[in-house]
Amino acid sequence: MTRLLWSRGESATDWGGLDSRGSIRSAALLRLLRGFMTARCFVAVVLVMLQGFTYGIGTATPPVLLALSGGYLVATLLGWRYARLMPPIPHFGGAWLATIGIDLSVFALLQLLQVGNINYAPLFALPVLMAAVLGSVSVGLGTTAAATLLLLADAGWHWVQSGGDSPTRFVQAALTGTGLFVVALLAHELALRLAREETIALRNRSTARLHALVNDLVIETLSEGVLVIDAKGQVHAANPAADEILGQGLAKLALPFALDTRPAWQALAALARQTFARGKGLSQEIPVAQAQGSAREVRVRTRLTPSIDQRIDGLCVMFLQDLRELEARIRTEKLAAMGRMSAAVAHEIRNPLAAITQASALLGEDLQEPGHRRLTEMVQHNAQRLARIVDDVLDVSRARQQRMLPLGEQLVLDGTVRTLAEEWVHQSQRQGVLLQLDTSGCAVRFDVEHLRRILVNLLDNAARYAGDREGSIQVATRVAPNGRANLQVWSDGAPLEGAVQRHLFEPFFSSESRSSGLGLFICRELCERHGASIGYERRALAANGPEGNEFYVSFAPAERRLTQ
Repeated sequence: MTRLLWSRGESATDWGGLDSRGSIRSAALLRLLRGFMTARCFVAVVLVMLQGFTYGIGTATPPVLLALSGGYLVATLLGWRYARLMPPIPHFGGAWLATIGIDLSVFALLQLLQVGNINYAPLFALPVLMAAVLGSVSVGLGTTAAATLLLLADAGWHWVQSGGDSPTRFVQAALTGTGLFVVALLAHELALRLAREETIALRNRSTARLHALVNDLVIETLSEGVLVIDAKGQVHAANPAADEILGQGLAKLALPFALDTRPAWQALAALARQTFARGKGLSQEIPVAQAQGSAREVRVRTRLTPSIDQRIDGLCVMFLQDLRELEARIRTEKLAAMGRMSAAVAHEIRNPLAAITQASALLGEDLQEPGHRRLTEMVQHNAQRLARIVDDVLDVSRARQQRMLPLGEQLVLDGTVRTLAEEWVHQSQRQGVLLQLDTSGCAVRFDVEHLRRILVNLLDNAARYAGDREGSIQVATRVAPNGRANLQVWSDGAPLEGAVQRHLFEPFFSSESRSSGLGLFICRELCERHGASIGYERRALAANGPEGNEFYVSFAPAERRLTQ
């Protein structure tokens, strides 16, 4: 809660915000305090000079006046140097006595001991203003009342000394006190207004800063690239997505920089100039050359911010969208509908498959020729394999919740991977595949057919992008430090772009137009069904070796059961 300090409805918020210790501070009040402390020193110097001047011209000046002025100078200098006052002054305490109280006492003694026609009454305006500006209403009015009483007391003293001849001093004291009250009230209200406006300005600044931080966070996490460009073609802001889409080392350039510093960005700079020239947003599809690989088709949209005033022009905000990602999302939506249809078709295939399997089994009972029996066995084997694939497609399409159930029997990872890899090499006639199996007979609980599908899919992808040299594709097994067995398929293909990496294991996403985009997704589903995980990383197998693309499968411990 805000602590109430002021009377007559004044609160802490009238004077500024709370600091970490709960006291109220205002930068404006601190500046005014420094000004008042400096003014006190200036007045003290003037008083000392005045007393010295009057003494120098031969005027009978009581030594007490010179000592009083010198002591006041010392007190003000010490207060200016060492006092640690924090406005506002809430009550008549030590802070009031050390500053305003000293001023009132010194000025009252000077007025009482004045020599000749020197009038020190105007000096009372300094403590009255200081109390009204830096203190509460009670402090300001109390200080003004004290100054008025001192002036009236001085008038009464001189009236008694003069034998009661003239009440002029009483009239002057009363008028001076009235003026001091008016000045105190006006100064206090102006100080309140100053502090209140400063608080509002600080609050608005904090709100604007918070909004800027939120906007920066939103822009930074956008999948669309964002560039902020001025009328001179200087880029003042760019988010990470823009660096990923444009490439060419955008993130390494110091802001602001000219958009046409790279030849590949000339078309973007031209579109920004057209936007400023026409005064409206534009949209265009522009091919942007990349540092590696082919050019990337980018849909560019520009919007103009309004001008703040005649001195500050508006800015052009440029939005960059990778058309491949956009087309992939559209294609995903279309293929998702096709996936639902394929699930329905797969469901209908199950009955004919069952009939084919049963018919081939019955036919095999009547056949005696070994060649004919082998043919029926091939039909049965492939029909059963097709049935399992249909079941997997149905499982993926249903996206069933997992529940606890036992997995298939354990398999020795090294021997199984060797058999499956050699089968793939024999069927694909692919050369240059190296096997590095080093799990020392470690067993994992995984279905053999599912492992076949995963390994074949990863090897097919590796063969599509790898070179022809020896070792361009490597299949390895190892035991990780956490005790889990890993299967790794590495190839020396080109690095995958960031946009492709983000969607690798999503359904119906592929960097090739003829691919269904289901291979890696089904691999992930099969791994998760067995408590395993699949991932991708770009790394080199040796310290000085070439980098390549590696897909790895981390198997669950053999005793683990899967939830499906």
